[in-house]
Amino acid sequence: MPKPRVIYWFRTDLRLHDSPALRAALDLKPECLYLIWTWDPHYVYRARVGPNRWQFLLDCQNDLSKSITKLNSKSKLFLIREAPQTLLPKLFKAWKITHLVFEKDTDAYASERDSKVMELAKEAGVEVVVRMGRTLYDPDELVKENKGKPTMSITQVQAAGSKIGDIARPIPAPKSLPDPGDTTLDFEQDKPTQDPDINAKQRDADEGSYNALSGPNGDFAVPTMEELGLKPATTPHRGGETIALKMLDDIIANEDYTATFEKPKTAPTAFAPQATTLLSPHLHFGSLSCREFYWRVQDVVSAYKGKASQPPTSLTGQLLFRDMYFGAQASLGYSFGQTYNNSHCRFIPWHLPSTIDTSTSLITGSYQIDSAQANQYFIRWREGRTGFPWIDALMRQLKLEGWIHHLGRHAVACFLTRGGCYVDWERGAEVFEEWLIDHEAACNIGNWQWLSCTAFYSMFYRCYSPIAFPKKWDKNGLFVKRYIPELANYPAKYIYEPWKAPIADQKKCGTLVKGDGSTSEDREGKFKTYPKPMFDFPSQREKCIQGMKNAYHIGLYGNDKKVLDGTWRELFSDGAEGPTGGVDELPGAMVREEATGEEDIGEQKVPKDAEVTKKGAKTSTTKAGHKRDASQGTLDNMVTRKKKK
Repeated sequence: MPKPRVIYWFRTDLRLHDSPALRAALDLKPECLYLIWTWDPHYVYRARVGPNRWQFLLDCQNDLSKSITKLNSKSKLFLIREAPQTLLPKLFKAWKITHLVFEKDTDAYASERDSKVMELAKEAGVEVVVRMGRTLYDPDELVKENKGKPTMSITQVQAAGSKIGDIARPIPAPKSLPDPGDTTLDFEQDKPTQDPDINAKQRDADEGSYNALSGPNGDFAVPTMEELGLKPATTPHRGGETIALKMLDDIIANEDYTATFEKPKTAPTAFAPQATTLLSPHLHFGSLSCREFYWRVQDVVSAYKGKASQPPTSLTGQLLFRDMYFGAQASLGYSFGQTYNNSHCRFIPWHLPSTIDTSTSLITGSYQIDSAQANQYFIRWREGRTGFPWIDALMRQLKLEGWIHHLGRHAVACFLTRGGCYVDWERGAEVFEEWLIDHEAACNIGNWQWLSCTAFYSMFYRCYSPIAFPKKWDKNGLFVKRYIPELANYPAKYIYEPWKAPIADQKKCGTLVKGDGSTSEDREGKFKTYPKPMFDFPSQREKCIQGMKNAYHIGLYGNDKKVLDGTWRELFSDGAEGPTGGVDELPGAMVREEATGEEDIGEQKVPKDAEVTKKGAKTSTTKAGHKRDASQGTLDNMVTRKKKK
């Protein structure tokens, strides 16, 4: 009987250590083993990816290819420039393939893609072998043991996991690899269309991914940033299994840190070094195995003589959170990534709602401007010029480095949605998708739903203060001064509220607080400028809380009939926060006419708050800038609105 001829298809597992799928391929004892990566145009053109994450991916691929060649000088990562749906059937025939092996991926697009590939393999008589290695538990198994429902809490993950069984120990990396067979590609390339290229704004030159099947030199090399036409990366964080394992070694060597790590107690303002592991991008690309991470940590915890932290705040607890989001995504599919038609996401009529394709019930990736002011809030948030230094520093770090601390992510997400701008969480998730080097669709979507209190978490009255919260961690504002150099000379007294500094002091510091941040110098060019805050935070926060309170009272979810057909508006006052006015029965929160006009938000007066209620009920107003009621308090420097008895 002839020996197997195997394609191993790398995707989210760019490593050699602890790879159950790679072990399965080697266990076939193949005559030849082709280790390939297919250059999928979905990610090149259709998924939001900035230069920093592209660089991290290329780092991982180059490192893996070198590691493969160390084990077999005839082999490498064979990167082939064509979509897997069209390429693999041709490879099956050209290379006389008997088996296709890959790691399971429950991402909505990947699941759809893999189903198609498995159909094509069956037609070609190729046996498909799939193994789970991306998460601690198979997400589909978690859902099955959670009574067929998406996992929406750590408790559910732990309960379902206990039924699945113990988390497997990692397996060692192979010490040798079989030769590949003949790598001749004697077929034509199916070139994808670039239009639409959602990443065009990331490029400053022509994109040349698909000029030749095996690359410009015919050697199956990993593309370069220049070949992709991408702008240079600015992140200091680099990818690759070699780096990931070294980082893990360094973390494990510090037994106290490893055993006592508690997520809420790490400083979001630390940057040299950061307060957390920064292994998340390696987990995303698979340059680090989550099981390797879990068991290296767990072994330290088990042997630790002191009091070790426990899930969910411990290091292993963070992996359980990751599994929770994967379980939710595996169950809900594409609808998990949006509010519309999502059975587990609360419907809030946010500003800047997504455009919906009613033929698919999916959002299109574009949004509608129901409020010119809200759009300016969003733009200024994205560009780091809200006038609140803590928020702006975080957003500038995110764009520059592709990473911010998890509490920083919490702060900016709360600020954009329920704690400030009242802008749809989907807008923020799209920005994070573009800029994060550790962007994981399941985790990014889940975290945005959590922080917007649309799913997973419901204490919407707890809001992160952009002033009190960072003061707790960094009284002198060193983090702000690093990422907002125009405030470098401001004293600690004013670093989080620079607008309170007297003009004389502002001039002494070399930066005036004025305008909306669209210019970096004053008209005379004597001073730098930093924008005024775009609203009065206490009054804006109160408006958001009232909007959330009203939406919670009405109690709709994304798959409710009234949300699907647009009749939800009957339940909201026309004066409610968000696109609630009128009787147009458009699906979701879409608007018939978009707002127009540019406003100088930096100089604009803050509108009065209005408590929103069901139609027919009375409304009340509170003055902008009012003092906090006695019923309000703070917890961990979070602004909290307690329920009245």
